[in-house]
Amino acid sequence: MKNKLFIGIITFLLHNIIFAQEFTDSVRSFITVDSTLVAITNITLIDGTGEDFKQNQSLLIREGIITEVGDANTIQLPDNTLIIDGTGKTVIPGFIMLHEHLFYPKPFENWFSVGQMPFTFPRLYLAGGVTTMRTAGSIQPETDLNIKKWINEGKMTGPKMDVTGPFIEREGYEIPELGFIKGTEDVEKMVNYWADRGVTSFKVYNNITKEDLRICVEEAHKRGLKVTGHLCSITHREASDIGIDNLEHGFMVASDFIKNKEENRCDPFQARNALDLAPEDGQEIESLIDHLIKNNTAITTTPVVFEPYTGHEIVPGGGLEALAPQFQDRVKATYNRSLNRDQKSTARFTKNLKWLKRFNDKGGLLVAGTDPTGAGRTVAGYANQRTVEILVESGFTIEEAIHICTQNGAIYLDKQEETGTIKKGKKADLVLIQGNLMENIKNIRNMEIVFKDGIGYDSKKLFKSVIGKVGLN
Repeated sequence: MKNKLFIGIITFLLHNIIFAQEFTDSVRSFITVDSTLVAITNITLIDGTGEDFKQNQSLLIREGIITEVGDANTIQLPDNTLIIDGTGKTVIPGFIMLHEHLFYPKPFENWFSVGQMPFTFPRLYLAGGVTTMRTAGSIQPETDLNIKKWINEGKMTGPKMDVTGPFIEREGYEIPELGFIKGTEDVEKMVNYWADRGVTSFKVYNNITKEDLRICVEEAHKRGLKVTGHLCSITHREASDIGIDNLEHGFMVASDFIKNKEENRCDPFQARNALDLAPEDGQEIESLIDHLIKNNTAITTTPVVFEPYTGHEIVPGGGLEALAPQFQDRVKATYNRSLNRDQKSTARFTKNLKWLKRFNDKGGLLVAGTDPTGAGRTVAGYANQRTVEILVESGFTIEEAIHICTQNGAIYLDKQEETGTIKKGKKADLVLIQGNLMENIKNIRNMEIVFKDGIGYDSKKLFKSVIGKVGLN
């Protein structure tokens, strides 16, 4: 009997040693749950599939994997389980967001410029419920690859990362952090060089040619990697026919509505004006939506970066205090200049969301992201929470909005078998929220614990740790 007990204790200890991940003291200071067996009981559950929410649910996490989920009265909890009472609380999957960056705008005089945020943004993303992110375009891909590595090794705090290579772009916009290809012959070299370095996605930008895109897609697909694009010189329809996997910013940057558009030429002002004039219920948009769905081209919506000023928060999601004081002043000044002068952008914002709802309802793969660039109002973490609110405000159900920000992202990244929904056998990537999300979508801002691979991080402590620091690092 004593031998059996001894063997059982040794087995238990070895089991925990094998499961335990090593973390630095800095990372561990944000961890509130690190146990082999964890149960969250009596919760409202939104599982990420788009199906209706369920009440009085419980789930069991063993070694970072969800092993049981169902009615609270039927789940048997093993001895030594750490039990978290979820009464009055909601659990959703961790967000899988596909247009994120580790940089933030830092303009100087008349120059637009961006600066890398290697420390504040990874923490903020995790604080805001993001357990997996794609860096849709990198200005310092080596930095992003290092951050991904150090997060995986437990040396830094942040989400799991799909790192995109540097923007593939021809000279056009005068942004010092952008590199420019000199011709199509550079594209193959770029794709293969950065794929060898470890990036897992590529992004094409405003001024490329159709041949540039064709080579990029061809070379990336050879290696099982995907290509997305923020396009202007190429229409959405043209890119979809070439085989691009994903289009960024919904229809906000589409040049498809320009009459007699010049091939391979970007005119963003003409594109915007044509978008404004396009009928909301016209045949042109219906045909484009159907075409993208037929080609299995995914769309990323990034509503926060386009959110109007009048009647909206200065920093969507409430993240003004996260900015360093000088950046708060700049954002406030921009906001005040734009108040009551944004009627056109408001109409464009609303039209785009209606079109995206149609794309989603017709069966298109709609994913989400934030794009923390623009005027500096978009701040990692806060913006991810606000994205869900905007989707609900624009007509999506809460379950649909969560589905777009979780399972759809997993499907795009080919990770749906391991994450994206709260199901038995999936990784425990999930978020515990104070309050019933179904009663008030604003409760999305009341995240308590963000679980990544079963390890629980204190959301509020993560947010607090970088107050006043965004823009500096």
